[in-house]
Amino acid sequence: MESPKIKNEMYNVLTAAVLPDSAMQGDIVTRDYIQKMAPHGTTEIQGTIFPAPNFNPVLDAQLLGGALQGISCEKDVLIDILTQRCNSQRLMIAEAYRDMYGRDLITDLKENLSHHFKEVMVGLMYPPASYDAHELWHALKGVDTEEKCLIDILASRSNMEIFQMKEAYLMQYNNDLQQDIDSETSGHFRDTLMNLAQGTRMEGYADPSTAAQDAMILWEACQQKTGEHKNMLQMILCNKSYQQLWMVFQEFQNISGQDIVDAINECYDGYFQELLVAIVLCIRDKPSYFAYRLYNAIHDFGFHNKTVIRILIARSEIDLMNIRQRYKERYGKSLFHDIKRFASGHYESALLAICAGDAEDY
Repeated sequence: MESPKIKNEMYNVLTAAVLPDSAMQGDIVTRDYIQKMAPHGTTEIQGTIFPAPNFNPVLDAQLLGGALQGISCEKDVLIDILTQRCNSQRLMIAEAYRDMYGRDLITDLKENLSHHFKEVMVGLMYPPASYDAHELWHALKGVDTEEKCLIDILASRSNMEIFQMKEAYLMQYNNDLQQDIDSETSGHFRDTLMNLAQGTRMEGYADPSTAAQDAMILWEACQQKTGEHKNMLQMILCNKSYQQLWMVFQEFQNISGQDIVDAINECYDGYFQELLVAIVLCIRDKPSYFAYRLYNAIHDFGFHNKTVIRILIARSEIDLMNIRQRYKERYGKSLFHDIKRFASGHYESALLAICAGDAEDY
């Protein structure tokens, strides 16, 4: 089943989150403003979870053991510890827990918790690559393929992150990620995912002399829409460096008088179109893309728990603070506020702790 076509408003939502009104010209971001921006924006990238000071994995393991092995599970203790330690510290806690109790911490979390709260606590215990692999496996092998999960992960990860997630996928599930993508998806959507999953995007290289040529190829691909043109389109978007593509997108607007996102939305549909747009938006500003995805998951799908959990955990040590900023700038309400409105109980408390809300967020 194909997804509804992303409307042009989606791009306006995302650009409005990071660009002042003076940088907007109708529905198109002006070339001069983009030219002044570095890839990923100019602000410092910052997560919400950091290494805890005075860290003592043995003490944390002891506290977790008491919380999990008592008469009733002390969920507040789990939240206080697991959301206030960085991932590498959580892994050390798990090792100390095994040494102390002879038990696996993830197994004990699964046995003592339930529903979405369990998903959060268990998800925090995976190394980033293993968590991506876990999410991709369930997206591919579940009852229905979760195309949006595939898009979110593969459109936004670096070459190194893709390499590490493929290794984790093979180790955890004894399957090859690209083979599973090939068997569980189809068409040009599959071809583009397969290209991204190779993790061979050029890095740090830009050639201004070829930017106009690449832009012309993209323009022809949006006009002709043959299988060959679709392949050329996705090859450029999946393999050129971010720096090169910023110049290509500027040249595309010069050639066509149209933003590349608007052109893709007009010419293509379905998950292929969603994936292409996601690639472009992640190249321009990942925090804005994920702010949109969170807003969409919270408001348009009756709080889509899997999406909210996945983005918060995966971005918590990377750029979740920036995502929070983009979210509030665009929607007027903070991410913290919207989670409080739609989630409840210990599940709500865990999500809010990952967001690390400030007083102004209430």
